[in-house]
Amino acid sequence: MAESEGTTPGGDPLLLNLKLAIPGDVKAIDPVVDKIMWVVGQMKCGEGKEFEVETALREALANAVVHGCGENPRKQVQFVVACDRERGMTIVVRDPGKGFDPGRLPSPVEGDRLFSVHGRGIYLINQLMDEVEFDDGGREIRMRKT
Repeated sequence: MAESEGTTPGGDPLLLNLKLAIPGDVKAIDPVVDKIMWVVGQMKCGEGKEFEVETALREALANAVVHGCGENPRKQVQFVVACDRERGMTIVVRDPGKGFDPGRLPSPVEGDRLFSVHGRGIYLINQLMDEVEFDDGGREIRMRKT
């Protein structure tokens, strides 16, 4: 896990700025998320919002590994976790996949999809985080929790 320094747009130092990459292997998700959440807790970043942040991070990484990397460990998912007192936590996850149109995803809480065991990641992320944006044709997700 690599830690780097950074600043906010106003020039104030970030409490946390981690730039990381994991292989496209689902086994890589839990250990890195556990370490990040430990650091987040130590830095008192996102205090009281740990569940939302952890769940959104796990879902975004799982989607990137499964859909973006095709569970190919030779491919990588890159991500950044940053925190400052003014804007809260920002997480950016980027994968090398072909992308997708988030506006075309069917609702997982309607019809037969209500009983499906898959297809809830983006829905959960949108419910848990305060801001969610997709860039680069769906290959990058930006999430913020204030």
